[in-house]
Amino acid sequence: MGSVKDLTVLQPAGETEAGRGRFTFSDRYSVFDWGEMPDRIDRKGEALCVIGAWFFEKLESEGVPTNYLGLYDEAGEVKRLSDISAPSRSMAVRLFRVLPPSEQNGIYDYSRYAPGGSNYLIPLEVIYRNRLPEGASVFRRLKEGSTTLQELGLSRMPEPGAELDRPLYDVSTKLEITDRYINWQEAQSISGLTGEGLKELLDLMGRINGLITRATGRAGLINEDGKVEFALDEKGRITVVDVLGTPDECRFTYEGLHVSKELARVHYRGTEWHREAEEAKKADRMNWKSRVKTAPSPLPEKLRDLFAAMYMAAANEITERRWFPVSALSEIMDQIRVECDRRG
Repeated sequence: MGSVKDLTVLQPAGETEAGRGRFTFSDRYSVFDWGEMPDRIDRKGEALCVIGAWFFEKLESEGVPTNYLGLYDEAGEVKRLSDISAPSRSMAVRLFRVLPPSEQNGIYDYSRYAPGGSNYLIPLEVIYRNRLPEGASVFRRLKEGSTTLQELGLSRMPEPGAELDRPLYDVSTKLEITDRYINWQEAQSISGLTGEGLKELLDLMGRINGLITRATGRAGLINEDGKVEFALDEKGRITVVDVLGTPDECRFTYEGLHVSKELARVHYRGTEWHREAEEAKKADRMNWKSRVKTAPSPLPEKLRDLFAAMYMAAANEITERRWFPVSALSEIMDQIRVECDRRG
């Protein structure tokens, strides 16, 4: 079980063969790497499942390998989006081996990854950034010196909220206790990718970024940034896995207002729980959660209901099909703006 979706393994991945699994998208949400928060966002799981399936099917139509096999309908059969009449929260997927690096005293050993391997999850989380909104991790990392403008491919210090001249592609570890941003040289070194493989992955990120930007643009959204995960399939092909293009994997905005779980981050940022969590991460990167004594509080009810409507409306408009009986996304975002302004 993950913080926001559950995995049922129907057939484990073998050394050379992919397995089969079922993702069940829940109404849980997670912010600041905490894991499950204390309440739920109604029908969020169905909305995310539908959006993810729509993007997977678009990529497949362009010949991009993915782990997606279809959605489970009400009878438990695996169908394409066009063949189901109601939103599903369950997705059929191929599974690849997960090979955690060994760890000793906070140092990770990735020697089991070597060029020429196949059928495994690439231990990276790849991020595209079209803008750098206020609060983006890039500003913190530049300030503390853990990255440089040169490493990020920037010629000058960016302004918060400014559109970048070209997309920035960032990368972090995926299988460590607390994942960390790394440069592309280390990313290639720990992942088993060849130089050509890394170039292919970055080219694919550009295609994915463009697809998400076009689809969300039709809904009046700006695609600020997002994350994508990859595997090498049985044939050694770079394959898109997990899920992509949803408001949980991406940061979308509507007229400056977040259309993603960033809204929940904004609500919690500055609370006593958030302050304790940030201090704990600085003190002990490996065991920080055990140091946090304050529990996060549930979202205010009205705000939670508006967030739920936001997810459902986003699914309707990105996929251009009315899956959920909610108002237009623009109307819901106007209500969220009023509520956020009221709360200061």
